Amino acid sequence: MNMTFAPSTAPTSGTNAPCNGSQEFSPVPAAADGLRCDVTRKFVRIKQVRADGLVCFEFAIGWPELFVDLMLPQAAFDDFCVQQHVQRLSD
Repeated sequence: MNMTFAPSTAPTSGTNAPCNGSQEFSPVPAAADGLRCDVTRKFVRIKQVRADGLVCFEFAIGWPELFVDLMLPQAAFDDFCVQQHVQRLSD
């Protein structure tokens, strides 16, 4: 299933109003040029394996250019990669 979500562009009157469920949420791509994000595609790029056994890596969903930095012990990293069905990226 390929789903993308973007917040509504309804005006907020310049305040940071709390989320009370009154704003609409539209399943429309946020990008005006029609870019799609396939959330079934997941990526890992190993940045470093530290002496203490932690694996420092980048994890991305949909777009490999948009990622978070994470650290896990080697065994947990290996399990994470299997469970997430990741594609490994090179530097």
